[in-house]
Amino acid sequence: MFSKRTHWKLTPNRFTEVQRELRARGREVVDLTASNPTRAGLRYDADAILNSLSNREAMDYDPQPKGLDRAREAVGAYYREQHCASEIDPEALMLTTSTSEGYSYVLRLLCNPDDEILVPKPSYPLFAFLADLQDVRLTAYPLLYDHGWQIDFPSLSRAVNSRTRAVVVVHPNNPTGSYISEGERTQLNAFCREHGIALIVDEVFLDYPLRDSTDAVSFAVGEQPCMTFILSGMSKIAGLPQMKVAWVMTVGPDEVQREALGRLEVIADTFLSMSAPVQLALPRWLGSRKAIQTQILERTRGNLAALDESGIPVLRADAGWSACLRVPGSAEELVRELGVVVHPGSFYGMAETNRIVVSLLTRKEEFAEGIGMISRYLASRL
Repeated sequence: MFSKRTHWKLTPNRFTEVQRELRARGREVVDLTASNPTRAGLRYDADAILNSLSNREAMDYDPQPKGLDRAREAVGAYYREQHCASEIDPEALMLTTSTSEGYSYVLRLLCNPDDEILVPKPSYPLFAFLADLQDVRLTAYPLLYDHGWQIDFPSLSRAVNSRTRAVVVVHPNNPTGSYISEGERTQLNAFCREHGIALIVDEVFLDYPLRDSTDAVSFAVGEQPCMTFILSGMSKIAGLPQMKVAWVMTVGPDEVQREALGRLEVIADTFLSMSAPVQLALPRWLGSRKAIQTQILERTRGNLAALDESGIPVLRADAGWSACLRVPGSAEELVRELGVVVHPGSFYGMAETNRIVVSLLTRKEEFAEGIGMISRYLASRL
C-alpha cells in the first residue's frame, strides 16, 4: 500500500527503550543531548521577535519564487557583515522554509531516481531520510581522526561513479565540529570539476567557532570553480528553529549557474512555501542575531572548557554545538547505570563503539552535573 521510499524501521531502538524504561520508573535523568535553543535557557527578546511578524504588508500576496527582494538582500548583507564576503547577488539566493527543504530542491535539481550523492561519515543522520524521499542513493565517504578530522580523499575517489551527482560537505561538521580546511577545499573543487559533479555545502553552524581557526571561512567567500550550493538558515544563525527560514545560495561558473538558478526557480515556484510575515521579519531577525549568538558562544565554549578539565578524552572540535568523547563504555550503559543521556556515536555513523556525543548547548549546571557523573563513573572502573 505504501511506497518503498518510506519503508523505514519505525520501532524504537534499544537505546530509546532504555530511556523510556528509566522515565517510566520515575528515575530522574540528566540529558546531555539538548540541542533546542528555545529550551536551553537562553534570553530572547520575545517582543521584538514577535512584533516583527506584525507587518501589514503581509496582507498583500506577492508570490516571488526566490523570496522577497528585501529578505534576500538582508541575507546578502549578513554574509558581507559576518563572513567578509564580497557583494552577494540576491538573485543567487533562494529562500526556503528549512535547510531540509533546500536539500530537497537541490537534490531534485541534480538527481534522477537512483542517482548518488556522496556524504561524509560521521555526520547528521537526516541525510538518509532526505535521500529516501527524493529517490536518491547515498554513498558515505569517511572522515578520519588523527589529532583532528580530515576527509579521506582516496576513499572519496573510490566512491565516485557514473551516477554520482554531488558531494555534500558540512562546514563545520555536525557532530565532529571540524572545518573543511583550505587545502581540502582546493582538493574538493578539483575533484568536482574532474568528475563534473556539484558541491553541496551545509554551513548552518559556521557562526559558532569554539576556537580560532583560519579555516572558518564561508564557501560564499571567493570564487567557486565548480557548481556549488551553500545552505544555511535561522535555526542556528539566530537560534530560531520555529520561525522556519533558510536559504540556498547558488554560485559557480556563470553559464551553469544561470541554468541552475532558472531550474531552481521553477521548483520553488511550484511550491511557493515561504510565508510573507516571516520574509518581512527576516531583515530584523538577522540584524539582531548577535544577541543570541553571544549567549550560545559563551555557553558552548564554557561547556567545552569544563569538558576539557574533566579528564574525559575529548576529540578535537573547532566549531558547532557538539563534542565527541572517547569512553570505555556505551551510551546505553551510561543511561542505564547513571541516568545520563548522551548520543551513541553510531547515531552519527561512527563505527567505534566507545564514542559518544554530547551537546554543548546544554544548560551549564546540568552539563557540569552530567559530565561530573560520567567522569567519576569512569574513574571508578580503573
